[in-house]
Amino acid sequence: MARKRVSSGVKWEDIVAYSRAVKIGNIIEVAGTTAVDSNGKFVGEGDPYEQTIFIIRKAEKALNELGADLNDVVRTRIYVTNINDWEEVGKAHGDCFRGIYPATTLLEVSSLIDDRLLVEIEFSAVIES
Repeated sequence: MARKRVSSGVKWEDIVAYSRAVKIGNIIEVAGTTAVDSNGKFVGEGDPYEQTIFIIRKAEKALNELGADLNDVVRTRIYVTNINDWEEVGKAHGDCFRGIYPATTLLEVSSLIDDRLLVEIEFSAVIES
């Protein structure tokens, strides 16, 4: 099976040697995604809801480039630096995934790669054949 990959152009991709998303067959895995745009600008600083929406839209763009969309997402893994943000993060997730209901995990972590980042999300998708 051919491997297809998508890059979002952030500096960490080349440093760590990873892709924003990889598709093999009908499976797509989207790497841990944060609220950093393609110019390296932090989005939604201090706002977990805004960061979550940005992250999901960023992942959606990668999915689209690989022939999928949010309806194909079967799992999300959400990492937050403050578990008390779970309601805002959960609301944003629900606003984007209402009617889709992927399996989801939400965990608190001690930190992310930059203190301005409050949320990181991984996505798994399966395209029905």
